[in-house]
Order: sequence, then structure tokens, then C-alpha cells
Amino acid sequence: METRGETEAELRRARDAAEAANAAKTRYLVAVSHEIRSPLNAIYGYAQLLEREGAISPVEAGQVIRRSAEHLTNLAEGLLEIARIESGVLKLRSDIVPLPLFLDHVVDMFQMQAEAKGLTFNYVAKGRLPRLVRTDEKRLRQILINLLSNAIKYTQAGSVTLSVSYRSQVADFEVTDTGIGIEAEDVERIFEPFERGNSPDAKAQPGIGMGLAITRLLARILGGEVFVRSAPGEGSNFQLRLFLPEPNVAPASDPEVSPVTGYAGSSKTVLVIDDNLSQTSVMISLLRPLGFEVFTAAHGAEGLALADLCEPDIVLLDIQMPGLTGWEVADRLRAKHGTALPIVMVSANAHDYRAGGDEGSSHDAFVTKPVDLEALLDVIGRQLGLEWQYGLKELAPGEAGTGPLPGSAGPFFDKLRLLAKTGHVREIETTLAQLAADVPESAPVVALLREHVRNFDLRSLVKVLDHVDLR
Repeated sequence: METRGETEAELRRARDAAEAANAAKTRYLVAVSHEIRSPLNAIYGYAQLLEREGAISPVEAGQVIRRSAEHLTNLAEGLLEIARIESGVLKLRSDIVPLPLFLDHVVDMFQMQAEAKGLTFNYVAKGRLPRLVRTDEKRLRQILINLLSNAIKYTQAGSVTLSVSYRSQVADFEVTDTGIGIEAEDVERIFEPFERGNSPDAKAQPGIGMGLAITRLLARILGGEVFVRSAPGEGSNFQLRLFLPEPNVAPASDPEVSPVTGYAGSSKTVLVIDDNLSQTSVMISLLRPLGFEVFTAAHGAEGLALADLCEPDIVLLDIQMPGLTGWEVADRLRAKHGTALPIVMVSANAHDYRAGGDEGSSHDAFVTKPVDLEALLDVIGRQLGLEWQYGLKELAPGEAGTGPLPGSAGPFFDKLRLLAKTGHVREIETTLAQLAADVPESAPVVALLREHVRNFDLRSLVKVLDHVDLR
């Protein structure tokens, strides 16, 4: 009888666990549905407004659509990120990061967001910060964005503060807020996927509860840890401690202001095999101006035939296509051309992600769609051993104006640089109008800057600012 009772108790526990898991899954699916529908609604609505000519500025619509698409991308990436981390397939980069400039960009990103909510945003650099550190820049940015976004989201009044200190190759980042705080029993729970704590105020906030789970996992992979101190109604303090060594050699160029414009050596041939015409158009627009010869194929059989004719130096290959799948095409390319031909999978089939580059793989790298063009160039450069050339097209003589401007234009230039980093086009236009009114000699420069704003070419705008002499 005792054994039977123990069995029944065990069955009840299993049933309760299954019911709890089903309830959690239901909550998760509802949250995901809401998170997807909100940006989709914005994209759908603004696309319809664009079809009505004159109903809205194309630049404004483009910004909203881009931000909404980024939100969807981040949602999809978040779902995959945990799976990648837990399965051990996440690949870390070793970037040389200009730490003060990097932090300025992060602060700029959240300054206006906090002010729009009526909060005070403080940034405190305690002591010396190294000019350059080595880490995975994307992952560090992701961690800080998660922490700061949460701080602002859960703070209704008061302030959010980012404090940074550095000692013995270790950086301490602290994000402190005056928000709703966290119950003691929830302090560890909030680091679990799809959990945001049990307080009504926490549950009332939008989100699906993956940010902190990803943050802690990434911090540990980068060799650090995240700690939290909090009390209900008294705010929270999240501390991120990371090993960020200073590099022995400084980079040859600053990628923030020097985009890739080409590469040294002979022309390389790229074969793009993808049934999506818009995707192949993007690849052509990205690669041909940099000096690549680009061939495209709409399905696997065509791609295999074209590979024999054009003798590509690298293949960019989709997975899901009519006829042969990308994996089948990769196998055949590898069998015929060997390991000398780099094959990069470029696909939205992120659940098929395999890092590649090992003996058992027919591909050398994997890039997920939507494609980060800079990341794709990095992959191509590493696979082909390219020496990239940097720098924007030089300005024509006199293009930045007829002579030096008075020093009073300097504050306007500083503000314009910050606004260009955050993409705040309307505020850029307002600042240009103020510059033209307060510094009449700047009229030629302002006209040129306005042209770049109309083309939404903020990188060139910054380049013009850097070429103007100030007395």
C-alpha cells in the first residue's frame, strides 16, 4: 500500500508539472503573438500610408518600418539565442572596441528614450576607462541594451543611472533605477526564460521575459556575471562584471567612421544562389560597388551549372529553395570543388544553424536572415583572407564650404554628430536651421548637409562635418 501511495504521489507531481509547463507555454505563445502583432501592425499601416502619395514623409515611414522590422528580428533572434547558447553553438567574436565611444553610443541611444518618459538619465565614468578593449562588441551591446531597457521600462518616475569603472582588466557596469523594484522571491526567477516576476506592476509591462535570461547567459559565456540588488518600491541595481583586456595592438582604422569601400588585390567572384529576387538584389547592390563580380542563380541546379562556368571564389547559398535544398547543393559543390571553395549558408532557416568549418561540414560559415550586411562582409573577408580598404569617397575641393567657419559653429557640429549616430532626422533638420540662422557663413555647408539628410545619408553628413575647418 505504501508503494502504491508513493506511485500516486509521484503521478500527481508529474501531472502538476505538466500542467504548469502547459500553462507557461500558453502564456508564452500569447506574449509572442502580441510582440509580433504590434510591429507587424506598424509595418502594415505605414506601408499603406506610403501607397497614398503625400500622406506621410517617406523618411519617417522608412524609420518606423525599419524599427519595427528590427523589433521582429530581435524577437526571432531572442528565441534562437537561448537555444544557441544552451546547445553550445554560439560563436563569439574578438573585436577591438573603442570603449568610451562605444559607451557614448549606448548612452545616446537611451538618453532620449528616458527623457521622453520624463526620467533623468545619468552616465558616470568612474576613473580612467581604457580607449580600447577586446571583447565581442555585439554581445556586450546586447547585454547593456537589455539592462538599460529594463531599467527604463520598469521606472515610472525618477532616474536611471549607468556607472562604469575599470580596474585590472575588469570592467564593472552598474545600472541603477528608481523603479518598482523586485520581490525577494523573484530575484532569481527573473533570470529564467519567459519570467518577469509575479508583481502586478511587472506583469503589466510589455515583453516576453527573455532579456535577462539572455543577459545572464551571455555574461557568463563572456567570462563575467550579472548580480542584482533590489527591494520592492525602492528600485534596482544590476551589476555586470566582465573581463575586458586592453589589446596589445590598436586597429588600423576606426570602423565607426571608415566603412569598407573595397579590398586589395585581384577581383573576386561571388556566386549567390537564392530563389528570393530581393535578396539577390541586395547582395548585388552590396558587393558590386566593392569590386566583386557577382553571379546569381535562382535554384540549386542552376547554381551548380553556373559554378562550373563562372569559377567563383566564394558561394553564398540559401537553404530553402525549389528542387535541391541548400544543404544538397553544398554537398555537391564540396564534392566537386573541394575545400578550396568557401561556402557560406545565408538563410532564414535559423533552426538549421550549423557553424560549419569543420571536417564533417560541406559549408564554412552560416549567416542568418535578415542579413546584417557588415557581418556578412566580415564573413566574406575572413573566408577569402581579404585586406579591406576603408574610407568614404573624398569630398570635392570646396564641397564643404568656401573657407573656415567661426568657432561658434562648433557646438552645432557636436550636436549634429550625436544626432547622426541616433538617426534623429527631424532634430538634425532643426539644428541645421539654427546653425544657418546663428552662423550665416555656414550657408554652403548647411546646404550640403541638408542634401545628405534628404538622402538619409548620415554617414556622409558626419564626413562633411569632419572636413570643415573651424577658426
